[in-house]
Amino acid sequence: MMDLIWDYGRIVIADLILSGDNALIIGMAAAGLAPELRKKAILFGMVIAAVLRIVFAVVATKLLGVQGLLFVGALLLFWVCWRLYTEIREGQDEEAQHAMEMAENPEAGYTGAPRKTLYAALVSITIADVSMSLDNVLAVAAIADGDTTKLVFGLGLAIVLMAFAATLIMKILTKYPWISWLGLIVLVYVACEMFYRGVVDIDTGVGPMLGLMEGWPTGKGSH
Repeated sequence: MMDLIWDYGRIVIADLILSGDNALIIGMAAAGLAPELRKKAILFGMVIAAVLRIVFAVVATKLLGVQGLLFVGALLLFWVCWRLYTEIREGQDEEAQHAMEMAENPEAGYTGAPRKTLYAALVSITIADVSMSLDNVLAVAAIADGDTTKLVFGLGLAIVLMAFAATLIMKILTKYPWISWLGLIVLVYVACEMFYRGVVDIDTGVGPMLGLMEGWPTGKGSH
């Protein structure tokens, strides 16, 4: 029971922290548009991010079972942790909150003729969404460890948070910076766990694959 609570708790924290990245990019891209285009940009940005998370989840579930790719996934997750660390140090949660509030307020920010087209904003959002959706899915897939219910919960929560609570999340993270640091600690733990499994797991680890060790089962069902 405690394992279940621990897993779902980690998924919630990972979603909270990683959905903030998306809010920053979508908000900043939309803020440069004319007021009547901002809501469209935010909506399309959320939809693109949601679709990418579903696609990446299907792919990640298949690929993380391939020998050696769990190790690669762990390295990617370590990079996500480093990026999150630099963002917390630079106070980007506050920037994200400001960007989202400005984008959602038709009378705030830039209100003249569009400085860029909706298409240009969506290209920027999509490129960023690819990276950030992959980050989110990697973290949730590592915690879920093949459990479809946990994976679906994690994805669904991430999408709901982005769609309905992005600005609120930014306000909370700005007001209580310790939540961001807690999220970073959780993600580092998840990355370390994934790295361990990526090295020693008898089926998917690089250790057994390269003949460096015999390896042993490391999945949740192997305890």
